[in-house]
Amino acid sequence: MSTDTDNHPGIEARLLPLHVPASIAELRAERRAEADEEVHFTEALATLVIESLTEPGDLVLDPFAGFGTTLAVAQQLGRRSVGVELLPERVRSIRARAPGASVIEGDARGLHALVTEPIGLCLSSPPYMTANAHPRNPLTAYETLDGDYEAYLRELAAIAETVRGLLRPGGHLVLNVANIRHRGHTSTLAWDVARAVGRILPFVGETVICWDSMPQDFTGDYLLTFRPDA
Repeated sequence: MSTDTDNHPGIEARLLPLHVPASIAELRAERRAEADEEVHFTEALATLVIESLTEPGDLVLDPFAGFGTTLAVAQQLGRRSVGVELLPERVRSIRARAPGASVIEGDARGLHALVTEPIGLCLSSPPYMTANAHPRNPLTAYETLDGDYEAYLRELAAIAETVRGLLRPGGHLVLNVANIRHRGHTSTLAWDVARAVGRILPFVGETVICWDSMPQDFTGDYLLTFRPDA
């Protein structure tokens, strides 16, 4: 009897490297003209993850699609892609950048009602939050003042639970998250996300992104990998 895992031999055993180089010049060059901030990860990093953990034809999901880096790179590599993005202007930008992608305007916290097809990979950089001095809620695109760090972590874990139900056998969740120094306090955001999501999906390990010049306020930047059958 053939299974989904049989159709993707060796996927479950694949791992990302422990360290990967990254260039701040490349990050800044890829900043979208309509963006008020730099993208969180480069096309080269997305390429590494997608090529390492999926096969052509697989479906790649980004529940925080942003400016569409994951979706555009997946399309270039012959994968199918679907993204969820809260802000309508960013949805329009993604559709122009990756016309072959499926882009859904909506809240990632409603992911269970927005995406139903099995996915090979979820690759995303969720909107960041610090544990101190951060009243704006990242999950409302920073538009409301109900920010709460512990609630934010719980909601990311709830999104991961939906992703777990969507992953095909051998599928992975990879999150790009940084630790952040803000107003004299270091928020261990990467480790806190790893713990919160790790309660839902087993944590496989971290890849250290070795920037030639660290992005502003970052003290460390990581790709965190989770897999349900780890």
